[in-house]
Amino acid sequence: MLTQIYNGHILTPEGWICGGSVLMDGGRIVEIRKGSNIEPKAEKAVDARGMHVVPGGIELHCHGGGGRDFMEGTAEAFKVAAQAHMKHGTTAIFPTLSSSTLKMIEDACATCDELMKEPGSPIMGLHLEGPYFNPKKAGAQMPEIIRNPDPKEYKHIVEDYSCLRRWDVAPELPGAIEMGRYIVSKGVLAAIGHTAATYDDVKAAYEAGYSHATHFYNAMPGFHNVREFKHAGTVESVYLMERMTVEMITDGIHVPAPILQLIYRTKGVERTALITDALAVTASDSKEAFDPRVIIEDGVCKLSDRSALAGSIATMDRLIRTAVNIAGIPLNDACRMASETPARIMGIYDRKGSLQRGKDADLLLLDDELNLRSVYAMGQLVEGTDKM
Repeated sequence: MLTQIYNGHILTPEGWICGGSVLMDGGRIVEIRKGSNIEPKAEKAVDARGMHVVPGGIELHCHGGGGRDFMEGTAEAFKVAAQAHMKHGTTAIFPTLSSSTLKMIEDACATCDELMKEPGSPIMGLHLEGPYFNPKKAGAQMPEIIRNPDPKEYKHIVEDYSCLRRWDVAPELPGAIEMGRYIVSKGVLAAIGHTAATYDDVKAAYEAGYSHATHFYNAMPGFHNVREFKHAGTVESVYLMERMTVEMITDGIHVPAPILQLIYRTKGVERTALITDALAVTASDSKEAFDPRVIIEDGVCKLSDRSALAGSIATMDRLIRTAVNIAGIPLNDACRMASETPARIMGIYDRKGSLQRGKDADLLLLDDELNLRSVYAMGQLVEGTDKM
């Protein structure tokens, strides 16, 4: 069905188009016009009333939503969580597993393999956050599951399932450099996270193919003293790896506004992605996280002893509002960091991440207060998002 969204303030790779139109058919964008004349062949025409029309959000790091966690490993849990985030502006998602047992990883991989085969699925591939982490930087990860890289284990996952797209590892662990080289050779993004890595560790990892930093500033040290001597932390080391990309939890709590601004100014739009790191309680009436140690307090998830923040309860629309209204990032850059940059990081920019002819018709309508008014995924209005 040919659908036209007209009279929109449209964000394209060339800049904003005022009073423009997006035409969608068969799940793809077939044309972007500078005018708002209604196409006679359009079966449906939607007046955007001057609202912002921007690319759909791409979620790199999300543990669940709608009361369900991807660690459950079932198709139902995956679909409920993904749908919960779609209603808030995520049109493509890489489900994330926290540090898990091998059986949990296998179950999630098998489910993800099948769901990715479904036409129009928002699920782009699996993201494993652990279990190969530094126990001293476990944060909210389950410490009893954390372990060193095991070649038999990770080669089995990479080779026997097709869905894996990213794996986060502490690069200072024994065998981590070899693991990085291996997974990158198989087309899997290698990221550093939950780490106490020194500059030399980060540099060695970068040279081995690790190209991304997990929830930057969280679960990693910055500049610090060891006795009387000062040392660069993981944070500064990542900044110095110029082509290394980062992601920031943009809920305004995990990373304060001045640091969000610092990341944006230093790494830039092309190397900074917005993420939620959302847990199962997100976009739901649930008050309990999948992990019984986690509580919800002050608009964020924490360990019950308040020793660390856990994931967030943010959604994609909140990321954009926080970036603009709290961190002072221009709207066009915030939207690019929620769509274009994640798409480039994960290698799906040929399909998603920008509003261009031939790409998947994933887009959001935002009003002047940046409230989400509509979500289109593969050209279809997402149920429950028609607020025009």
